[in-house]
Amino acid sequence: MIDILAAAASADAPPAWIQWAPIVGMIAIFWFLIIRPQMRRQKEHQQKVAGLKKGDQVVTAGGLVGKVAKVDEHYVEIDLAQGVRVKAVKSTIGDIIPPGGAAAND
Repeated sequence: MIDILAAAASADAPPAWIQWAPIVGMIAIFWFLIIRPQMRRQKEHQQKVAGLKKGDQVVTAGGLVGKVAKVDEHYVEIDLAQGVRVKAVKSTIGDIIPPGGAAAND
C-alpha cells in the first residue's frame, strides 16, 4: 500500500503550459472570429468617411438617406429633401450608397 502511494506521489505534474493552453486557445479564437473582423470593418468605415465628397448619397446611422452638400473636418451637411438640410457628425454616416444604386421609393 505504501508503495502505491509513493509511486503516485513521485509522478510528475504536467507542465504549466498545458494548463494555460486552453485559455490561450480561447483568446486566439476570440481574436480571429470577433476582434479582428470588427477592427477591419471599423478601418473600412473610417476610410469611407474620410473619402466623403459633395454629391455622395449617404445613409446616416439613424437611417436618414440624403445627398452630401458640404463636407467639413468633423461635420457633413446633408440634403434630405428640397429645402431640408441637416448637419451631421461625420462619424455617424453609416454607409455611402454607390452611384446607380437602388433609389428608395422614388
